[in-house]
Amino acid sequence: MVSETCQPLYKRVLLKVSGEALIGREGYGLDVNVLESLVQDLKYLKVLGIEICLVVGGGNIFRGLSGASRGMDRVSADYMGMLATVINALSIQSFCEKENLSAHVLSAISMSPICEIYDPLKARQYLQDGKIVICAGGTGDPFFTTDTAAALRASETKCDVILKGTKVDGVYSDDPKKDLSAKRYQTLTYKDVLEKKLKVMDATAISLAAENKIPILVFSMMKEKAFENAVLGRGLFTRIS
Repeated sequence: MVSETCQPLYKRVLLKVSGEALIGREGYGLDVNVLESLVQDLKYLKVLGIEICLVVGGGNIFRGLSGASRGMDRVSADYMGMLATVINALSIQSFCEKENLSAHVLSAISMSPICEIYDPLKARQYLQDGKIVICAGGTGDPFFTTDTAAALRASETKCDVILKGTKVDGVYSDDPKKDLSAKRYQTLTYKDVLEKKLKVMDATAISLAAENKIPILVFSMMKEKAFENAVLGRGLFTRIS
């Protein structure tokens, strides 16, 4: 029996997990503590009956733009970044399985037998069946970020909200690590984000979320029960709507 104070605000959610958040306290790659904490949140939210879709970034392993800035072909670099997201997705799936959570990795790029190809109808069916869907491979096309992939997948799977897990507890006027006077926003409109050129998600992702009227919550993955609290409307986060 779930108490009224634990009633979730959303039925179907999409969590965008940035690669940087998965680094945790490590200098590179994956922090097991972050993965374990994330999966514990997933486990609790499944008890509440929430349908969960994830879109995973790959910046903890390889970022396409970074490779292109060093002389690599942009298309090849972006595809390398997509492969990094698959590694992260498989890692999350593995930790889900350890906790007896049924999770399916759906990739925008065909990678059988490693994972399934993404299909929106299949994804929605898995969600209805109570399974966790982990989307990898970005949009499957170069020049698009995983933020755009998150907004696209949320629209396709009819999610009620996009939750972006990062290393900071919301959206700031500037990088709070570089500017201690940076202002933290509690709420923003989609228009605010675009006009202020706030570096929370790219313009395509924000526009797509606005068009489909999907709110975005930005919160820190570095805190215990962060994802759980955001879904329940607790803790620190910035709401964009």
